[in-house]
Amino acid sequence: MSEIVGLVGMSHSPFATMMPPTDPRAPGGRFLADTHRVAAAVRALAPDAVVVIGPDHFHANFYDAMPPFVLGVEAVHAFGDFDSRRGRLPVAEELAWSVRDGLAGAFDVALSFALTVDHGIVQSYEMVRGGAELPLVPLVVNTAAPPLPPLGRCVELGRALGAAISGSAYHGRVLLVASGGLSHWLPSNDPRDPAVPADRRASMIHGRRDVAAFSAAREPRVRALAGRPDAPVNAGWDAWFLDRLALSDVDAVVGLGDEGLEKDAGTGGHEVRTWLIGLAAANRPLVWTSYEPVPEWITGMGIGTTFEVR
Repeated sequence: MSEIVGLVGMSHSPFATMMPPTDPRAPGGRFLADTHRVAAAVRALAPDAVVVIGPDHFHANFYDAMPPFVLGVEAVHAFGDFDSRRGRLPVAEELAWSVRDGLAGAFDVALSFALTVDHGIVQSYEMVRGGAELPLVPLVVNTAAPPLPPLGRCVELGRALGAAISGSAYHGRVLLVASGGLSHWLPSNDPRDPAVPADRRASMIHGRRDVAAFSAAREPRVRALAGRPDAPVNAGWDAWFLDRLALSDVDAVVGLGDEGLEKDAGTGGHEVRTWLIGLAAANRPLVWTSYEPVPEWITGMGIGTTFEVR
């Protein structure tokens, strides 16, 4: 059987790797410094594998077939968007298959033998692992493309995931990593939205035909959002969210519904689904948190762990 040694919830932003601060006092400096502290704490926990729960940003999933959840069980390839890691990632295949078998019956999670992941999975994995080449199991959650999996269903998946890991045939120490959020506002990804330009709508549906070309067209638009000190970030809501998870009060978050969540945390705030899954799987509250609003990265940059960080 596996042992879940803890959870790390962590915001991600492409700009954390593209434009890290040169001065630790500059925006993003505190967040990056605290990621090093978390990596040191993870080394002390000595996990044998990592289950990373994160989103995809139209690099693997498109509207030709948009699954709510995808589990990678064999080959996993990092796309390398926004200067993130590119290439093959090590996979804990025995654990991945045990998770799949443990979830079967309760959840029809899509399966991938050749999964592409982007910075939504890779950035937090890289920051947490602290240089150790830990094998991972990626669980991709649709947080960007309506219709989204219900918040309550994500909590149910987390509980089932925790049970599947704990009952796994894999004998090892497993760290959970939830990558996403916190508050940030992004352009609409809904093909039904008349405000979405026709070329971008076509890419969201047919982007699988040429993912590299789609990504090359998209990245300049995203990069143009960086560096704005007035970009919207709701630090008050982010603090409320972290406090709820420190109290294990996922019901308060679920009670917001999609409309309430988006109103206060933005369209990018839907990524907190990954934290809900991770917390439910770990079955313990956050005991340490760090937070820095970084409008220049268009995101509230939060970290939470279920173990102490020095």
